Amino acid sequence: MQEFNSTDYLVIGSGIIGLSIGIALLESKPKIKVSIFEKESNLGMHASGRNSGVIHSGFYYSPESLKARFCADGNRELKALCKENNLLLKEIGKVVVTSNLNEVGRLETLYRRGLENKIELELLDANLLSKFEPAARTHGKFLWSPTTAIADPRSVIDFLALKFKKLGGVIITGNEVKLREFNGAVKAFTQNKEIPANYFVNAAGVHADQIARSIGIGTEFACLPFKGVYRVSRRLISSPKTLIYPVPHPINPFLGVHITLTLDGDIKIGPTAMPLFGREQYSATNHVEFGDIKDSLKSMLSLIKGKEYDLREILRGEIPKIMTKFLVRDIARIVPEIKDVKHWKKLKPGIRAQLVNLESGKLEQDFIVRKSHNSIHILNAVSPGWTSALPFGRWIANSI
Repeated sequence: MQEFNSTDYLVIGSGIIGLSIGIALLESKPKIKVSIFEKESNLGMHASGRNSGVIHSGFYYSPESLKARFCADGNRELKALCKENNLLLKEIGKVVVTSNLNEVGRLETLYRRGLENKIELELLDANLLSKFEPAARTHGKFLWSPTTAIADPRSVIDFLALKFKKLGGVIITGNEVKLREFNGAVKAFTQNKEIPANYFVNAAGVHADQIARSIGIGTEFACLPFKGVYRVSRRLISSPKTLIYPVPHPINPFLGVHITLTLDGDIKIGPTAMPLFGREQYSATNHVEFGDIKDSLKSMLSLIKGKEYDLREILRGEIPKIMTKFLVRDIARIVPEIKDVKHWKKLKPGIRAQLVNLESGKLEQDFIVRKSHNSIHILNAVSPGWTSALPFGRWIANSI
């Protein structure tokens, strides 16, 4: 382990949420010591660094949720951070379109939810779509979200890490942290050595539920990892100007196969959403821990028993999308000009740390925070975690 004495606050995980919490702690309590421990050799190697880069506006989420509470503010703050510090940003907006008239009702529900969340959003007639996005097709109506944008996750992580260090924070890489409880007090260890600290912040992403359960917190939850893969191509159609999303499927908890643009102007289609047995199973050759397999099986069985989400139906829809031709067929429902299946390249996959409530058999749809007297645990930090990180990090810091 790198030379290390002690710290007041120990943050586990160097993704955008861990960095945001660390910065917020130092800004609100300038005299304290804050240290971030990262098990990998570099920062943001998992969910944050593999993020699509979409800065969401916030109309998908239930008004009473933490996601709704922080996404809109996060959208404004993250875009401002990029502008003020010359980080890559494109404010190109997003359209949400229908593939048939039966989806118009769900589109209108999204619109009403957006209004409740005070999001800038328009519900427009189909004949106006060509003015916003000529490549897309819709039936009846579409949504226009002008505040949706794209940025570069890697540059944001690097900027936040530098800011954290300038504030006096310490980052220790290559050290996996485990928590243990002794007589009601939580302690941290790495490489079998105790890390002297007063308070522990678990922002470990896909491993956060395991760390929490190791000290008896969040035992009703387990992570079911979902692998998402985008495919990228040079422009194959007449220059999409915006992001193009479908209306989300009612039984699938994800946003559906959509089009995003890279900061270089290439087209991305995806993602897939394939449940996995391993939390870092980016490819078939990755090692999978027995504990991960056990958690995934428990989660899948719980979903089957819970009956709110039809896991079999989700799998039937997702498995074919492993093949490019089925992914293209899916997106062609809303962007008919995309027909070519030969010139798509797989991008680096990401894994969504989706939490399952083992008692109710439901996929958790909101950020979940659990505390003990000297620890706090950020669970289910899935989309829009990247967008929401800055205000969410301040809220966590203020709650400690």
